Amino acid sequence: MLTLTSPVRTWAHGVRAWVKLGALCLWTVALLRIDGVWLAGAVVLVLALAASGGRVFLAQWLAMLRPLWPFAVLITLWQLWLGAPLGAWPIIARLGAAVGLANAVTMTTELAEIITLLTRLARPLARLGLNPKVLGLSVALVLRFVPVMLLRYDQIALAFRARSPRRPGWRILMPVLLAALDDADRVAEALRARGGAG
Repeated sequence: MLTLTSPVRTWAHGVRAWVKLGALCLWTVALLRIDGVWLAGAVVLVLALAASGGRVFLAQWLAMLRPLWPFAVLITLWQLWLGAPLGAWPIIARLGAAVGLANAVTMTTELAEIITLLTRLARPLARLGLNPKVLGLSVALVLRFVPVMLLRYDQIALAFRARSPRRPGWRILMPVLLAALDDADRVAEALRARGGAG
């Protein structure tokens, strides 16, 4: 399957996974407490961090932000309906800055590092009956399926455009959902054939 890790090597690839994930947690909390100029500065900072990886890395990073556009439109329409058009900016800025840094962390961290770190962090939960390896595998599957589903959506949308002059929109949601269920079923079969998650 595809991976979210960028093939373009940047300085951030050399930073340990726990440092990046810890910084991401602190960053997300900080975004909820700042506003105005500080929030604008946070957005610029995330953009600068992504740009520090080079043109190719920045293009990949921007492409990963595409799924946020529908949410931005809905938030804007909702704020317009409430009569507060400027109220959309802080929400969209926080969402973009948080997801943008999360994408940068994911793109510069090997999946194996994330699984290892989460498995270690989840060890205390073993007393409650949670298998840390299962948690690590679950996160790995989610991260692997995101680019797969984006690719599947693009393929189905392209096939729809080849057969119809109309825009795909909501019309391809059912085929995309069925493709996701089919992929999940195949992965489950593969895991069962290999003895499960252990």
